[in-house]
Amino acid sequence: QLACPLDLGCHSVRSISTVEEMAESSLLVMCNPLLDISANVPAEMLTKYSVKAGDAILAAPEQLPVFEDLVQNFAVDYIAGGSAQNTARVCAWMLQKPKVVSYIGCVGQDKFGDILREAAHKDGVNAHYMIDEATPTGKCAVLVVGQERSLITDLQAANNYKLDHLLREDSQTILKQSHFAYISGFFCTVSPDSIKHVAEHCAANNKVFAMNVSAPFVAQFFGGVLVPLIEYMDILFGNEDEAKALGKSLGLETEDVKAIALHVAAMPKKNSARPRTVIFTQGSAPVLVAAEGKVTEYEVPCVPSSEIVDTNGAGDAFVGGFMSQYMQALPMEKAVAAGNYAAGVVIRRSGCTYPRSPSSRIACLSLIRVLVRCAKKKKKKK
Repeated sequence: QLACPLDLGCHSVRSISTVEEMAESSLLVMCNPLLDISANVPAEMLTKYSVKAGDAILAAPEQLPVFEDLVQNFAVDYIAGGSAQNTARVCAWMLQKPKVVSYIGCVGQDKFGDILREAAHKDGVNAHYMIDEATPTGKCAVLVVGQERSLITDLQAANNYKLDHLLREDSQTILKQSHFAYISGFFCTVSPDSIKHVAEHCAANNKVFAMNVSAPFVAQFFGGVLVPLIEYMDILFGNEDEAKALGKSLGLETEDVKAIALHVAAMPKKNSARPRTVIFTQGSAPVLVAAEGKVTEYEVPCVPSSEIVDTNGAGDAFVGGFMSQYMQALPMEKAVAAGNYAAGVVIRRSGCTYPRSPSSRIACLSLIRVLVRCAKKKKKKK
């Protein structure tokens, strides 16, 4: 085990200390791969398809026409998406080393599935998809009204992921190679047994297991799946609305996000090697990090409203940025800063996209890590 440098209360894990030392599939990510179909639309579209501004929902039968409506009547962008696939892509971008991140999910045998695979590999992610030959690749309608994004998802093939694929030898090789696993709450609607398999593997092998509430409806309607998994979680991510929904699912009589974070952090845990950390983002308000009975607030750098293009994917980007530094055993404040940086980049662009490489300012985080290690070695020699 490698303790976090600087003694700032970070994690103690079987971790890789620098990017150079990271092997393939150090981070395993699982979720629902989707092709985002995004367009700027009038507010009337939200009323037409019964979706709230900023909401994320699964498509009901009466909402399915939204996809054809977008393609036929608006200028659309096709973007490789799916919540945790966005996270995987951002993490790989921050690390700038191919195949360190592996991604598992289900796509159809069609052009949309090919687009997702090509996009993942281009971004340095090892996409290990289950292929459903009978069902089309899933898609997500992204309705853009001003700076608000509303998401209507038709899972299609993504909804058909099976544990059998995870138990295959090639999938098991990826799982065994990993030191960290991250799964979105959306996957609770698809393959709970696959999540449980990964969670148990991580607990038994002292690996870091992280999840995200992902959307209020996950806590509201799939709490029976999500809540029992908390005992396996080393890290739980969410935003303030998701935190409140989780609090209700747990039977808490409060909507105080700090209190909910503390409660979840203190819940029973399978692997006692490290405390559970709960991280709730709050838009432009401070990021809340709860662990070991206390909440720490981390300020979010201000992004002028005039520079905000698309908030869709900001939360996914935060997790990707965070994990890229957490995997290197950097202090919590550095990991949160990287998460805020990645989110800040993404919201200034259309879709969950980013420039060719992260700024040198963020690259310095890894350099600082190396310098600290060198300083400690010199100190020991003396």
